[in-house]
Amino acid sequence: MRSEIGQLTLDHVLKERAALNTNITQAINEAAQEWGVVCLRYEIRDIHAPEGVVAAMHRQVTAERSKRAEILDSEGQRQSAINIAEGRKQSVILASEALRSEQINMASGEAEAILLKAKATAAGIDAVAKSISEGKEAAQGAVSLSVAEKYVDAFAKLAKEGTAVVVPGNVGDIGSMIASAMAVYGKVGDAQSKTMAARSLEKNSSSEGSSDGQSSQSESPNDEMKRSMLASFENTRQKK
Repeated sequence: MRSEIGQLTLDHVLKERAALNTNITQAINEAAQEWGVVCLRYEIRDIHAPEGVVAAMHRQVTAERSKRAEILDSEGQRQSAINIAEGRKQSVILASEALRSEQINMASGEAEAILLKAKATAAGIDAVAKSISEGKEAAQGAVSLSVAEKYVDAFAKLAKEGTAVVVPGNVGDIGSMIASAMAVYGKVGDAQSKTMAARSLEKNSSSEGSSDGQSSQSESPNDEMKRSMLASFENTRQKK
């Protein structure tokens, strides 16, 4: 029995009691075979270890249980941290996607608004250009009126602001400013503006030549404005 127990650790002795009994029975039968004695069964009933060994075994079991508890606790904390980080990640991703969609929608709306405004402006410019190209007197008057209104509005805004600005010397002469503005407007198409003014004068001269005895009739205000525009255009071009 001592030889068999000496081959095992105390833990194995407590766990493998059945195998230990079998090995001891076999050893007894080998030793008692010459005497005609047969051992049928051998059983260890109790094993009493020294108190120090028992205390050490208890500490070992306690440490093992504490180790398992700490491992399980750390695994739980690890999984909890992973779940929290994953939740934050999903939250950030969803927030960024929402911000991206919002920015795309805002940019799309602004682009559409700019496009509609540009189309409306282009349509207005085309209508004005068409009227001017057709030589309609009402269109010429409308352009002059629009220039005068913008001139007055611009100086009204300058008067409200407390800033130092440089203004032309002929601020009170709106007619001269309109002529100058029309000359600047003519920069878009100098040849076209000159041709339009000359064509208008030719029409007026032809209509005056075809009429019987009406050549001495006074010019209309619109003709005077056209002559003034042409003269301003020529003066501006010569100054350049």
